Amino acid sequence: MNRLTGVIQPYAWGSRTAIPEFLGVPPTGEPQAELWFGAHPLAPSLVDGEPLDKIIADDPVDVVGEESVLAFGPRLPFLLKVIAAAQPLSLQAHPSRAEAEAGFDSEQAAGIPRDAPNRTYRDGWPKPEVLCALVETEALCGFREPSETYRLFERLGAASALELVQPLEDSNVLAEERLATVFERLLRLTPEQRFVIADVVRAAESLDRADDMAPFARTASELNAFYPDDPGVLAALLMNRITLQPGDALYMPAGNLHAYLSGGGVEIMANSDNVMRGGLTPKYINVDALLAILDFTPGFGGLIIPVEDSPGVWRYPTPAPEFELWRIEARGEPVDVPAGTAGRILLVADGDLSTTSSNGVLDLVRGEAALLQAGEQAVVTGRGTAFVGGPGLF
Repeated sequence: MNRLTGVIQPYAWGSRTAIPEFLGVPPTGEPQAELWFGAHPLAPSLVDGEPLDKIIADDPVDVVGEESVLAFGPRLPFLLKVIAAAQPLSLQAHPSRAEAEAGFDSEQAAGIPRDAPNRTYRDGWPKPEVLCALVETEALCGFREPSETYRLFERLGAASALELVQPLEDSNVLAEERLATVFERLLRLTPEQRFVIADVVRAAESLDRADDMAPFARTASELNAFYPDDPGVLAALLMNRITLQPGDALYMPAGNLHAYLSGGGVEIMANSDNVMRGGLTPKYINVDALLAILDFTPGFGGLIIPVEDSPGVWRYPTPAPEFELWRIEARGEPVDVPAGTAGRILLVADGDLSTTSSNGVLDLVRGEAALLQAGEQAVVTGRGTAFVGGPGLF
């Protein structure tokens, strides 16, 4: 059991205060979007000054566990993060394992450097993910039923947009095909067509905010405030908008289109940095790559209902084999840390906790984390909330 130091990612959409407050340190004045706890080679966490990916490479079975090594190779299969969004993130999705392997091999063969700005597949792994909110969080996730979206555009009253989304109303065509047609049409607006964005935003801002159209209209005006004249403003209006309260969790499998709008929480994912972006970002956008992996099935089923595995331990079940996420609620009585046969990361999100194993005692406060090696049984005492990430083999 060792103290683990995370790595901050200063993406432009990040909050200037949330992560410093979480860590109990003064703000730098710059955006701090994500705090990574893991062994991704782009930003490995440190254990006593040594990169975690190197520690694992030197002794993978003892650190992450034999089962994990057999299933995923000599690496940590998950990445645990704290994210803090002060403005909307890009419209994005992540590939399946087969898509990631094929895309990575293709770009390697083409000689595109892995750190090149125009690189789409930075590794050969999928990136399913879970977000558990720590604060109220607004997000877009998946596609709304096409006929419902058409009615919203119809009520909005922007004639130029209604013409573009007309295929959504054609009930003779499969819903997935209607959504794919309109989504691609909106993302590929020519400069001459982009006046439609302003038409939609004007119509949205003229609505009474007490109207039941308010969430739809608010999405348009909020996104346009950060990304004016971006076709993603319109494309995002095809999506479900949801509000997560603290403790609520959202699962995003391969092919799921999503974008966080504000807020943040603890996120766990397969250990990958493969992101296909379609808009709402200064980063590299590859519409072709995004369209190739998207699941256009309408509806929303992403909310996870946590399961109490043992007193004080709540698990967020998903079908992802690369990771599992647990939440520990310590209220004075000892709580067993789950998944003792595997390497895990324990992150304190609130309170003051003491973690005890056969290797000693480690006191942790909010923002601090520990690496627990495979086979290391541990108990948490104190009062607070912690999250535990591990391989999804249990």
